[in-house]
Amino acid sequence: MPGRLQNRIAVITGSSSGIGRAIALAFASEGAHIVCSDISPTFRPEYRTDTLSGPTDQEVLAHGVRSIYQKCDTTSASDVEALVAKAVETFGRVDIMVNNAGIAMEAGEHGNRPVWEYDESAFTKTLDVNVKGVFLGTKFAAKQMKDQEPGESGDRGWIINLASVYGLGGDPGITGYITSKHAVMGLTKASAMDCAPHRIHVNALCPGYTQTSFIAGLLGPEAEQMKAAVAARHPFKGLGTPQDIARAAVFLASDDAGWITGIGLPVDGGYTCV
Repeated sequence: MPGRLQNRIAVITGSSSGIGRAIALAFASEGAHIVCSDISPTFRPEYRTDTLSGPTDQEVLAHGVRSIYQKCDTTSASDVEALVAKAVETFGRVDIMVNNAGIAMEAGEHGNRPVWEYDESAFTKTLDVNVKGVFLGTKFAAKQMKDQEPGESGDRGWIINLASVYGLGGDPGITGYITSKHAVMGLTKASAMDCAPHRIHVNALCPGYTQTSFIAGLLGPEAEQMKAAVAARHPFKGLGTPQDIARAAVFLASDDAGWITGIGLPVDGGYTCV
């Protein structure tokens, strides 16, 4: 039985680890051919929630699909344009673009700080990756999609941007990350309006706390108390997995979402209903 994404061409940024890796594997399991992209093909095994050991572009081949890897710095217009061009050169078109690459400076050495102590360079870097990177991915994917022939459904493409529950609300100490994810939501809605006449869907996923390197500080044994407090903020309790987010991405990239554009879909164990 054909998968829901059978023979569609999907480009995924930040595909080497975490949510991007899970989306690539889920798309491949539904029949999509995958263009993997990241700064490096090497994954971070310490935060892996699958049992596979190889680079993403190799692991997806087990599903009988084709795959390539293209190095890409999503803050570089020339890199992102070349990524889309490589997908077209290899596969002839781009059906799905997942703008997943992102950073959280607060999860690293910068840490949580109130706005009056927030470092300007950290703020600038966060917006450069989380907003400019998504803008460039949306721009070059939409430019390609609007000029290609529609598929059987009449749609020319599906763009999925990774936002966050923090693109729907606020919290203290993480000014840069929250600002960037609200911007992703604005970009998604504005782009959806631009792209709708061309039958290109533009939507965002809004994960809650998910087991990736972004929340590495919660995953070690020394942080059990903090982890329990965060888990308690989700009505379903616990933390999400990259696979939870990937299943929602499959939905937004499929014909099942044929009448959906311009939304931010929370995948958060109920976090945003509290």
